Amino acid sequence: MRELKGLEIAARSKIVFKDDVWLVPSQTTGSKYKVRLTPDGDTCDCEDFQLSQKPCKHIHAARIVRERDHGGAVIRMDTDKITTRPTYKQNWPAYNHAQATEKNRLQVLLAELCRNLPEPERTKKKCGPKPHLVKDCVFAMAFKVYCGLSGRRFSCDLLEAYERGHTSRPIPGIKVISFFEDPAFTPILKQLIIQSAAPLSVVETTFAADSSGFSSTRFETWYDHKYGVTRRKCVWVKAHIACGTKTNVITAVEILDKDAADTTQFKPLVKTTAENFTVNEFSADKAYASNENFQAVENAGGTAYIAFKSNTTGSVGGLFEKMFHYFQFQRDKFLKHYHQRSNVESTFSAVKRKFGDSVMSRTDAAMANEVLCKFLCHNLTCLIQEQETLGIVPVFWQDEAAESTDTARNVIPLRETQSS
Repeated sequence: MRELKGLEIAARSKIVFKDDVWLVPSQTTGSKYKVRLTPDGDTCDCEDFQLSQKPCKHIHAARIVRERDHGGAVIRMDTDKITTRPTYKQNWPAYNHAQATEKNRLQVLLAELCRNLPEPERTKKKCGPKPHLVKDCVFAMAFKVYCGLSGRRFSCDLLEAYERGHTSRPIPGIKVISFFEDPAFTPILKQLIIQSAAPLSVVETTFAADSSGFSSTRFETWYDHKYGVTRRKCVWVKAHIACGTKTNVITAVEILDKDAADTTQFKPLVKTTAENFTVNEFSADKAYASNENFQAVENAGGTAYIAFKSNTTGSVGGLFEKMFHYFQFQRDKFLKHYHQRSNVESTFSAVKRKFGDSVMSRTDAAMANEVLCKFLCHNLTCLIQEQETLGIVPVFWQDEAAESTDTARNVIPLRETQSS
């Protein structure tokens, strides 16, 4: 696969030789990688080569250009060979049944998850109708994000949910927009995400962390001192998450300033995950590489597999140095654990494909709440899928385990063939 990609780069891109290095352009960014082809060995400063120490696509591209245009050594490549990606078995009957019944089952799980939310104390009596219950507000917010409709078009789904008994009274669809703007719902949604992931603690022991952004329709004005002009740029929400590598369920979320550094968010994600899960491994990219983060996973009872930067020496000591030497001398074993980090990219991709990669809200609190609702809906869909494939019964409240189990079994029956 690397050879074929190198052949594509050599055919489509301009590769030049300057100052004893080959400048190979990146396929994703506008930067260029420096490739050195020497008798002692070929090197590249890209992340793929730094981690695997195997010829990357940029090295293959430089070799092809050298042989094609500069009379270098002949590089033999079998371009007729069709490379195949590894495939994994899927339980299609269980998958199809989960997808076909997902919308109805998600409403039941969401209502069950919200039913015990406490109500705030209201000391002042105000004229007009009584405010909506917290459980109704949260249900309506998450269900709106799941449906992906505007407030007016969402009214029919919300009325149908009331008729099924999921809300205590009818809620106008347009009213849900004001719920998102209340910052009091932010900690509630974070806690519900944690609780919605808890039933999968029996299968998840390896986790991965990363961050990603969700764009918005709001723009902010800033002054470009370099060119002396006023510009506008899109405001976006940056979310830091930890997820399981088997079911892709999100175990912890942090939403802070869009310019917040990644490395400082790693410890809270590990700590929150360890409250409900047994942590054996935690993987992350090189932005999280620090002695404090390695120690945080160690304190949680697991081992951190975090990538190292190209100029890392390991001289800081502690677990950082220990894992750096393990990476140097047992690179293949280290990378086998580290590459589970790709599952967090799959999680973000699934969330954005199903519930959108942008938010419709405009205020900071509303944008954060909308993103949290996306994660909550994602967890519930993961739980529905694992109900079919693993036969897991959701129990959100430990103090009412028996009652919740009976309720879940009655309203969401599992097929005996799948649960067995």
